[in-house]
Amino acid sequence: MNKKLMIGVIALFVSVVLAACGGNDNNNDTNNESSEDMVEKEESDNPEGEDDSSMNMDPSSSGEIPDDLANADDPTYPIDSEAEINADHMKGMNGAVATIEGAYDTIAYEVTYTPKDGGEKVENHKRVIHEEIKDTKEEPYEQGDEVVLEADHMDGMKGATATIDNAEDTTVYMVSYEDTETGEEVQNHKWVVEEELSAVE
Repeated sequence: MNKKLMIGVIALFVSVVLAACGGNDNNNDTNNESSEDMVEKEESDNPEGEDDSSMNMDPSSSGEIPDDLANADDPTYPIDSEAEINADHMKGMNGAVATIEGAYDTIAYEVTYTPKDGGEKVENHKRVIHEEIKDTKEEPYEQGDEVVLEADHMDGMKGATATIDNAEDTTVYMVSYEDTETGEEVQNHKWVVEEELSAVE
C-alpha cells in the first residue's frame, strides 16, 4: 500500500513539474511575440526605412563668416529687414518670416558628399559658398568638380570631399527665423539665395 502511495506521489510530482515547464514555454512564446510586436511597431513608425541623418543638421550658427566673403553692395533685402522664406532645406523653414542678418555676393553651390563620420551620402545639399571650400581657387567651380568642404553646417561635413552639382553667382543671405513647426528660434542660418526669399505681405 505504501509502495502504491509513493508511486502516486511521484506521478503527481512529475505532472506538476511538467505543467510548470509547459507554462514557462508559454511565457517564452509570449515574450517572443512581444519582442516581435515591438520590432513590427518600430518598422511601422518608419515604414520606408528613412534615414534620419537630416536631423544632424543644426539650423543655427554662430554667425561667423569667412574673412574673404564680400558684403553685397545693394541687396534686395537689406540687413535687419524681413522676408518670407520660400525654401524647404529643412522642416519648419518654408513660409517662415526671416530677419536678414547678412547679405553677401558670392558663388553658391549645391553639393553631394559623404560625411566624414561615415553617415549616409548627402545629395544636392543646399548650400555651401565659394569661400567655404578648402584651398579655393579664384574662378568658380563647375558641375562635376570635386572639392573639399570647409563648411560645418552638418555633422561630418567639414573635411568631406564633395562633387559640385550646381553653381550660381548670386547674393546669399544669412537669416534668423522662427521654425513654423516647433516655434523654436533659428539664429544665423546659412544660406538662402535671393530667389528663395520674397517680400512679406
